[in-house]
Amino acid sequence: MSTDPLTGDTPPEPEAAAAVPAPDAHAGEDTVEAPGADDAGAVGGEPSGASATAAQPGETGRAGAAGESGTADESSTADGRSAGDAPASADAGGPAGESIPADEAASAGEAGEPGATAPDARPAGDTAKTAGTGDAPADTSPVRPKASGPSAATATAAQLAEAVRAVERGERSAASFFAEAPRAARPAATKPPAGKPEGTPAERTRPAPEAAAPHPAARPTAPATPRPPAPRSAPPAPTAPGIEGVRQILTAGGAPAALAEKTAEVLGERAAETLRADPWQLLSVPGVRPDQADGFARALLGSACGPDDERRAQALVLWLLEQAAVAGHSALEASALRAALAQRAVPDPDAALQTAIAEGAVLVFQDALDTPGQSRPAPAEDEEDDRPVRILLGLDRFAMAEESVADGLARLLNTFEPPADVPSDVRGPATETDEAEGEDQDQESPSENGAPAKGPLKAPDEAGEETGPGPARPSVADWARVATAAPSPSAAELIQATALNGLVAHTGAEAARAEPAALIAAARSLGLRAYGATHTENGRDRLAAHLADLLVPPAAPEAAAGDLTAAAVTVSGLLSGQEGPGRDTDGALALDLLVVLDAPQLDLETGAMLIESLTDGTRLILSGDPGVLWSTGPGRLFADLLAARFCDQVASRTPDFGPIGELVSGIGIGELNQVEAPGKEVVIVPVRDAGEAVHRTVQLVAESVPRAFGIPADQAQVITVGHGGAAGTRVLNAALKERLNPGPGRFGGFDPGDRVAYTPTPGRTLPGTVTGADATGLHLDCAGTAVAVPREEVEAGALRHGWALTAHQAAGRRWPAAVVVLPGDAAAGLTRSWVYTAFSRGERHLSIIQGADQALPHAVTDIPAKERTTRLRTLLQLQLTASETSPTPIHPK
Repeated sequence: MSTDPLTGDTPPEPEAAAAVPAPDAHAGEDTVEAPGADDAGAVGGEPSGASATAAQPGETGRAGAAGESGTADESSTADGRSAGDAPASADAGGPAGESIPADEAASAGEAGEPGATAPDARPAGDTAKTAGTGDAPADTSPVRPKASGPSAATATAAQLAEAVRAVERGERSAASFFAEAPRAARPAATKPPAGKPEGTPAERTRPAPEAAAPHPAARPTAPATPRPPAPRSAPPAPTAPGIEGVRQILTAGGAPAALAEKTAEVLGERAAETLRADPWQLLSVPGVRPDQADGFARALLGSACGPDDERRAQALVLWLLEQAAVAGHSALEASALRAALAQRAVPDPDAALQTAIAEGAVLVFQDALDTPGQSRPAPAEDEEDDRPVRILLGLDRFAMAEESVADGLARLLNTFEPPADVPSDVRGPATETDEAEGEDQDQESPSENGAPAKGPLKAPDEAGEETGPGPARPSVADWARVATAAPSPSAAELIQATALNGLVAHTGAEAARAEPAALIAAARSLGLRAYGATHTENGRDRLAAHLADLLVPPAAPEAAAGDLTAAAVTVSGLLSGQEGPGRDTDGALALDLLVVLDAPQLDLETGAMLIESLTDGTRLILSGDPGVLWSTGPGRLFADLLAARFCDQVASRTPDFGPIGELVSGIGIGELNQVEAPGKEVVIVPVRDAGEAVHRTVQLVAESVPRAFGIPADQAQVITVGHGGAAGTRVLNAALKERLNPGPGRFGGFDPGDRVAYTPTPGRTLPGTVTGADATGLHLDCAGTAVAVPREEVEAGALRHGWALTAHQAAGRRWPAAVVVLPGDAAAGLTRSWVYTAFSRGERHLSIIQGADQALPHAVTDIPAKERTTRLRTLLQLQLTASETSPTPIHPK
């Protein structure tokens, strides 16, 4: 065995007795569209699903899918991200199918957990006792019985729960519910000293319960004499300080000591004390499932541990909302969350929810249910808004992100000033309100966007002040001139819309990416600081190529070409300051116009950060293909913006040419058409089972595509539905490595020359090639950029082999050739957006390994996307409604 620091055999799988798996850097990250999506974000292992039998070659129309196993190789999220990808999860001693219940999954357009039966079989709306009845849940703990009557906090929770359900049933208005005086929040429970279980008789501070009729489902108890918990055999050992204390308590609870660093990072410097007082806080560590946290709690608390422990219920509420965010939801309906808690043996889900609300851990919102396609009516002043609403619950950080995005977009619209010579009937709100201040504006030498001129930063004079004029303010005639010179009618339309609006949404497929490039070039020719930001480095390079093509004359100086192509950046590079213009003295991005390409991949938190970084009046253009998969993070920012009709929208009329473009365009409107491909641009390869799918994939990448098209194997990308399963990325990458770059995996399982996918942060994947390793870690070449991956990240699973990727990992990138693998058990993971994204990744050639039979056309025709529960559309529509009575109204087109 080599002595290289990263050398070593693959560590053995943990034994089944392990309570908690080691964390996986890919868990909840980008894309595992595993078939049989039975978990909205739970971290679980991959069941040993059998490969399914697909259509015989030449018999793709035969309905053979019914005989396929359809086994989920891994848990899947609403957007296909890995929810079950922790390396040790499959053997961690808990079920791999931890999931948000079928009620919630159905609300998001997903399949629920197959065969899962909730412990409480009552409907979600009946899981709680009626407010004021005094009923108590059945005592499920042998050592911690609850009194039959509710405490003050429980009574308050029950009343609030009944109020929420009354709004949902339409028996009272949402306005009356939210207009009630706030109830006093229940004081936070005091954490018990180390080793003493919370909730012993001496520690209870609740008032004595009043007499009440017993709940029909509750067994008789003696509330006046609760039984004390069984004494521990010995007091716990003193906790060591620092990280050693965390390892000590993890080991005592049967959890891997490897979780110590991550646990300390999540829970802080007092992580050991926190876990001692509340073992279920382990659920906040990524990669830990509820059954594993329960096992950890049982090991620490002994017989004092029970499913009715309030600490368990509160941890589960937060965990469920976190897992919903992994699945793409920014909030959940109250009924779905109640059902999820009941499925996990929480005796009183309503009380758990209302406790979380009262303590501020969870926020509650109302969302009016409007008829699709109809505008939202504004109620008169003397009448109450009686539209049906749904009650949503969410975490504060996602709520703040959505509200920040809505407020920021409204700010850009309201502070934008179009050119001074715009006719008064088409002027924006900022111009109308500032019309009387024109003389002052001239004295202030405003910039194009109406804010004080920041301009290209000049060298300061002796007094430290910037010198030189601010950026030019193009007139309508200037914009018209550059629009006339645009390379296409759609590009001209986009330029004209940008001249008159501070916020524009632009939609189009791959060929339409030339239109934002034309806009950037036109704006820079007018003296504006214009930039285009993409989701990936590959997208940035494609944008730079479009910008280079726009140089006139073709033989333009290299300096001019470099200046223009430097306008192409990535979103992450722009925000970090590593790319683009940097920030001005106020901390805002020093630019006048920003085009964000690949806008569907923009998640809420990144979008909020980006919009907050734009100064007042900056022009923002969000451009993207609405048919591709949404972001790996929560929310659907671009889709909600389009649905709310919050700003001017420009739809490209530039089609994608060629057989691949024709095929993908049909998929976008729900049609899977047969296309003519005289040059074999599109090839369908029927397969019988997963084993044949893997064999044909290797054959295509290693032999057929290089021979027929001259495309080397390292420029052909394999795309499949999930990481696990008989034809997932793990199996495909192992087979491709054995054929293309065999080796022992000397460097942490990798060899020089291996294609890899590096995930530095959740949701961001960098394809690259291993070039070597040393004591610091692995060294990669990522599209010409040297990247060092620390040893700790390699060991934590931040690196995968990358010959095969999932569709989410491939989003925002294109390769000369793409091989899309659709095994028989992929049926449940297919949607129109997934197929559209995967099929559009090939530039010159697309091979389809078809083993999904009729599931493929069914997905294209009938399953547009996996829905997400979000609030942004409602918030944007509220901004529009509020602006109607404002002196500076928003005028979307």
